[in-house]
Amino acid sequence: MFDTSMAAIHEAKAALVEDLSDLSDAQLVDLIRGAEELKCVAAAAQATAAVRLEQSQRAAQVEAGLRAERVGEGIAEQVGLARRESAAKGARLLGLAQVLDGEMPHALALMRDGRLNEWRATILARETACLSLADRRTVDERLCAGGEAATMSDLGLARAAKKLACELDPASVAERARRAESERHVSIRPAPDTMCWVTALLPVKQAVSIYAVLLAAAATARAQGDERSKGQAMADTLVEKVTGRPAQEAPRVEIKLVMTDRTLLGDADDAVHVEGYGPVPAPWARAFVIGAMRATRAWIRRLYIAPTTGQLVAMDSRARCAPAGLADFVATRDQGLCRIPWCGAPIRQTDHVTAWADGGPTSEANTQGLCERHNLAKEALGWSAIAFTDPHGTHTVETTTPTGHRHRSRAPAPPGADGVSSSSGPLGLELTG
Repeated sequence: MFDTSMAAIHEAKAALVEDLSDLSDAQLVDLIRGAEELKCVAAAAQATAAVRLEQSQRAAQVEAGLRAERVGEGIAEQVGLARRESAAKGARLLGLAQVLDGEMPHALALMRDGRLNEWRATILARETACLSLADRRTVDERLCAGGEAATMSDLGLARAAKKLACELDPASVAERARRAESERHVSIRPAPDTMCWVTALLPVKQAVSIYAVLLAAAATARAQGDERSKGQAMADTLVEKVTGRPAQEAPRVEIKLVMTDRTLLGDADDAVHVEGYGPVPAPWARAFVIGAMRATRAWIRRLYIAPTTGQLVAMDSRARCAPAGLADFVATRDQGLCRIPWCGAPIRQTDHVTAWADGGPTSEANTQGLCERHNLAKEALGWSAIAFTDPHGTHTVETTTPTGHRHRSRAPAPPGADGVSSSSGPLGLELTG
């Protein structure tokens, strides 16, 4: 059965990469639709496989005598690696798979029929999350049994599911809204062209009032002859109200730029790395440093790279926990991102690749930056890792999951080093088990 399924997958992949130049427009449209239906079917198969993997891995952990509170560790991370996604995304996908397999059979059937994609299945699961099993199955039957969900837009499906949820259990929906206020937060993520998105999740009344204040401030500024656009004026007003300083004033917080001396003091154009953001162009970085020096004080910390390999020079420690200097060094070497391939989460812990208890030293060569989730998963049953230097002199970690699949990550090249571009963060490579 497995060999037949894999053969069909390989055959479909081969067919979809053939030359399409001889197809008519109508045939191209049919191919687009067929490929979309194939994606739906594949997502259904991935969901079923994820549930079976979770059941099998849990049984193996119980049989191995793992404590009850640790049963289930590392499974979502395996799903994430298999799908080339982060651990958090892997956990969401596994959760969706469990809902579809056990609670929404009609939605899963629509996916297997090629009529409902994974995102719309996610919408259904999200909008019914607060309902009882019986009520969730009622929504599934009413929207999916007859195929109605397959004809709706994303917004239309969300509204239809929410309407049914409100009618079936209004108290639970209201309680969910009240609980949502406790999840308010602010986040930041990189945007193109040395910009960032700062996002605040707020109760609707607060969010609307903030927007109204910014809009009124921008309108007043424009009425007084300010040449900034409405969006620029609103953004500057937000910065000024939050920081208490003019928007153009240099920030008085630590912002780590990793750049070569050629870029800082000369006219080299090596890309510069900003921790928490990524690569930025050299002229922008030089202007930033000059502005910081004029406004306050800028501290320059020197890091050295080996001339033959282009890698940051190592440092060692006898401590069990990585001291602050080593942790900072490792975070800089790994450019602030978890070393597990496809994760992309910020580094939260400095991990011993070979555990301290197993004789692993606290050194640059035996440490890597991991997010909290992957650092915990690495301690789960059946996970292992080794660190070594590849033929190009690059710090490399090979992680093996309980199923024997191996995933190799290489430290990104620092700014100014020849070879692999640093713009992609830690580089991942899959190896078959």
